[in-house]
Amino acid sequence: MVYLVGAGPGDPGLITVKGLAVLRRAQVVVHDQLASPELLKEAPAAAEIIDAGKQAGAHTLPQERINEILVARARAGLTVVRLKGGDPFVFGRGGEEAEELAKAGVPFEIVPGVTAAVAVPAYAGIPVTHRRYTTLVTLITGHEDPNKEASAIPWEALGQNTGTLVFLMGVKNLPEICRQLVAKGRDPRTPAAVIEKGATLAQRTVTGTLADLASKAREAAIKPPAILVVGQVVELRQRLKWWETRPLWGKTVVVTRSRQQAGKLTALLAAAGARCLEVPTLEIGPPDDFAPLDEALARLSQFQWLVFTSANGVAAFMARLFGRGQDVRALGQTRIAAIGPATAQALEEFGLRADVVPGAFKAEVLLQALSPLVAPGSRILLARAQIAREVLPQGLLRLGAAEVKVAPVYQTTAPRELPPEAAAALKEGAVDVLTFTSSATVHNFAKLLGKERFQKLAAKAVVAAIGPITSATLKEYGITPQIEPQEYLIPALVKAVIDFFQERSGD
Repeated sequence: MVYLVGAGPGDPGLITVKGLAVLRRAQVVVHDQLASPELLKEAPAAAEIIDAGKQAGAHTLPQERINEILVARARAGLTVVRLKGGDPFVFGRGGEEAEELAKAGVPFEIVPGVTAAVAVPAYAGIPVTHRRYTTLVTLITGHEDPNKEASAIPWEALGQNTGTLVFLMGVKNLPEICRQLVAKGRDPRTPAAVIEKGATLAQRTVTGTLADLASKAREAAIKPPAILVVGQVVELRQRLKWWETRPLWGKTVVVTRSRQQAGKLTALLAAAGARCLEVPTLEIGPPDDFAPLDEALARLSQFQWLVFTSANGVAAFMARLFGRGQDVRALGQTRIAAIGPATAQALEEFGLRADVVPGAFKAEVLLQALSPLVAPGSRILLARAQIAREVLPQGLLRLGAAEVKVAPVYQTTAPRELPPEAAAALKEGAVDVLTFTSSATVHNFAKLLGKERFQKLAAKAVVAAIGPITSATLKEYGITPQIEPQEYLIPALVKAVIDFFQERSGD
């Protein structure tokens, strides 16, 4: 089976529910350049990924070869997803591919997508129809088949058309399009807009009229992919633009959390308009030896307290517990302490509520909270990273605990190199914000860049740290963070970054 799937334009969230479902069970994915790279992460790890991207003058694969691949993979008994930007049947050559599949007797399904012709103007604050302006919209390709002897575009009719005109792939021919419309009767004062890389965090919009838009687009160096919108509805952009007015729009933010943890921080920053560069400084894996943890799990109900110092620790502990064929009933009457709200939330995902959650994310504060609760002679299990400060185990023993069992449940290591997509931006210093969520992220980021380069980058950027310990570690490198939220939580960190820039813009 071949699924011709519309990925929507730019924003990966614009793919349909059905499109995402078939992508997640694909064995082969043949994708266009206009389909968001983020969507490829949704394909199974074992899926074959084939780049069939097309840009002006540079085709990775000719259309005939794409057709051959679709037929061959399907005949081999595989589930194939042809992932196309926008909608496969709106100037996407999906119709041609479907014809080839039908001719070859290969079963296929069409999964429509959100067309760029409607979504990109919407992301620029331009509705293609509006009751007070027009009830007519016409979609036109700005890039016809070069093998045609003559243009099939009815310029005479378009010049007399008073509705909204949307040209896709029309940047190269923008001056000619504007000239033709005016020559055939459209008022040169008609509002028009060209939108580059629509529905992405790199979106740029230039507005003008048919008389001057081509020169304005040239001055702004607008490049493909871009969409041209012509009509009175363009006037609404001034009141309705929303995508480019979000608080972190145009800001590039470095996220240094591990790949497993970066998702939430990246999502919140992107929702505020930031372009996120993920530079994982931590790789989370199993400890060198599970023996101490397995020994503790075998007698779990004997401990009066189970202490967690991170959400990672909770996830790793539960994975090992369940992997041994046990479940949370093994805890018996054991009470639970969590170092902070994020760790407590991780416990709640397993149906467990922490008995102690201090207000500050520090071992010293957790120890203080436990001080009146730990009875002399108590047995305490401390589930933590393989390498950690000894503040908690030593402090718990001083409180009179008979046993403090330290059980490493995971370890963090530093990656050896920067991700290719982030290396160029960091080299150019094209970064507005550096975020750090632990001391380890600071140390490992410094190792990846080198201390001197780290300091130069931080001198140009705004530095955000999630708490005083992380801030103190930054100061070891001569860097003082400008942002430190009062709550040591990811949402609080993002809010603090937003507040910082809003206050700065208000000055």
